[in-house]
Amino acid sequence: MAWKSHSARDAAAWRLVRAQHGVLSRSQLLALGYTRREVEQRLHNGRLHTVAGGVYAVGRRELTPHGRWMAAVLACGDGAALSHRSAAELWGIGKEERGYIDISIKRRSRLERRGVKVHARASLASQPLTRWCGIPVTDPVQTLIDLATELRPLRLERAVNEADKLDLIDPETLRRALTGHKGEPGVKTLATLLDRHTFRLSDSDLEILFRPLALAAGLPLPLTKHWVLDYEVDFFFPDDGLIVETDGLRYHRTPAQQARAARRDQTHTAAGFRVLRFTHWQIAHAPDEVSAVLHRVRGLV
Repeated sequence: MAWKSHSARDAAAWRLVRAQHGVLSRSQLLALGYTRREVEQRLHNGRLHTVAGGVYAVGRRELTPHGRWMAAVLACGDGAALSHRSAAELWGIGKEERGYIDISIKRRSRLERRGVKVHARASLASQPLTRWCGIPVTDPVQTLIDLATELRPLRLERAVNEADKLDLIDPETLRRALTGHKGEPGVKTLATLLDRHTFRLSDSDLEILFRPLALAAGLPLPLTKHWVLDYEVDFFFPDDGLIVETDGLRYHRTPAQQARAARRDQTHTAAGFRVLRFTHWQIAHAPDEVSAVLHRVRGLV
C-alpha cells in the first residue's frame, strides 16, 4: 500500500492489495477497520485513486490488465465474476472485446458500470466460484459455453483447442460436462462442434461405413488393420499404393500419440504411398466429403 504498514489492519490491507492486483473496494477497507473519514483522507492525499464506483487503485492510477479486471469485478459486487471474452483472455484461450470488460453477476439486475458489459445470470448462483490469478472468473466449461453464443465456429474451435493445449479441459471431458448445463444458451452450438472431434465409431462400424465409399470411388476392397512398414494402418489399398487413416479424437491426443502419427505418415509418404486422413465423424456424417476426396485421389492413381 502507498502508506507504510503501522498496524495489523495496514498489513492486512497490503496483503489484499497484492492479491487483488493493486485495487481495493470501499467495503473491503471498511471491513478491515478503516473509517469513512480515513478513506476520504487517503483519496484526498493521493494514496487512493477512484477507478470505479467504490473501487480504488492504491498508490497510482495506472492498472495492469489484471488490475482492470479485478476492479471491474469488485465494482459489480459480491458474486461477480469475469466472463465471456474477458474470461477467455484471462484463461489464455481468446481475446477480450475492445472497449469493455465482460462481467457476470449471479442475480437479476440492470446494473450498469462504465466500460463494463454486465451479464445478469441468476443461473450462475448454483455454480461454485472459480478464481484464476486471484480473479473471480467463470470456469473453462462455462467460459466456452458463453463464447459459443458470440463467436463464429472457427474462432470457437480455436478456443476449444487452446483450452485443450493448456490442459484446462479436453474436448471429451468438455462434451460430458455439457450435460450439467442443458438449456443454457451456447450449449447446443458447442455440443455440435465437439461431436465432430470426439465422435468415434467401433472398428466394425467403421469398416461397414467406409467400404461402400471406397467401392463407389472405384477402389477395390481394402485390407483392414494391415501392417505396412512396421505400422498398423486402418485401410490399405496395395494395388493403388493408398493408405487411409481415421481419427476418432482428432483434437485430443497426447504429444506422444501425435509424434507417433507424424512419424508413421512420414515413413509411408517417404516410401511412395499416398496417405489420407479422415475423421470418424466425416465417415459417419459427411460421406460425400469422403467420397469426393477418394474420387479425386483415385483419378490421380
